[in-house]
Amino acid sequence: MKPAKLLCCAIALSILTIGNMAMAREVTHSLGTAEVPDEPRRVVVLTNEGTEALLALGVTPIGAASSWNGDPWWDHIEDRMADVTPLGNESAVNLELVAALQPDLILATRLRHEAIYPQLSAIAPTVVSERLRGDWKENFRLYAEALGKTEEAERAISDYDAEVADLRERLGDHLQEKVSVIRFMPGYIRIYQLDSFSGVVLKQLGFHRPENQDVEEFSIQVGTESIPDMDGDRIFHFTWDTGNGDGPDMAHDIMSNPLWQSLSAVSSGRVHAVSDAIWNTAGGILAARLMLADIARIYGVDQ
Repeated sequence: MKPAKLLCCAIALSILTIGNMAMAREVTHSLGTAEVPDEPRRVVVLTNEGTEALLALGVTPIGAASSWNGDPWWDHIEDRMADVTPLGNESAVNLELVAALQPDLILATRLRHEAIYPQLSAIAPTVVSERLRGDWKENFRLYAEALGKTEEAERAISDYDAEVADLRERLGDHLQEKVSVIRFMPGYIRIYQLDSFSGVVLKQLGFHRPENQDVEEFSIQVGTESIPDMDGDRIFHFTWDTGNGDGPDMAHDIMSNPLWQSLSAVSSGRVHAVSDAIWNTAGGILAARLMLADIARIYGVDQ
């Protein structure tokens, strides 16, 4: 059977299944409203941070967008995803696979999936977040509402906030440092600002940032000539590795450059390579907790 015909058949079967479900709640999302079952049992999630939200709420999806750099899952979630069907990455979802799973709820994001929302919502009730960068809590609460797990989500957020408060106290005067966050990419570098995953966590802890990073934006894209703009009292860096070595090559080129060697953070030995997945790309509550653990370890205040 041709893929297009298979998709149509699967969608038809899903629609019949949806018609037999008890629709109990209406959830408002970035692209409208969705009638969702009272207790969704076959959940598909199409973002990495959404996968972390489900796992934190005790829900294992039947299908999920593959981790950006994983085989197919991030190391920190792999042991909990053994029976989950990978559906392609966030930007290239396999709709035939989604339909074949016969989900009763799909979680997506407008940033990646607005163009395929009609197809997704024809397969199953689809709840769509607005965006991915910045504070993960907003999406976490939306997904929890769709799952009927609002109370569990608030407890998880409260526990996370308590972890932040505890670490903030242990860090003490270390919070006076201006910390710089950069990412080595194929052919360029990103300097991250406050409206990024790592930026939100660092702000919650109370760290200061260099002037060019202390703005409510996502990031700035720079080249070798901007190495001086990457400095801070301490530098955290991570690398996007596509598998062909371009990201690591950029990291090597920058860190062997005399301009890099002249940075105050470098001369004082306060430069730290951290995980791209944890500090940037996974983007959810599990990664946020692991980022807190990284910071506690790096500053020597882990318990």
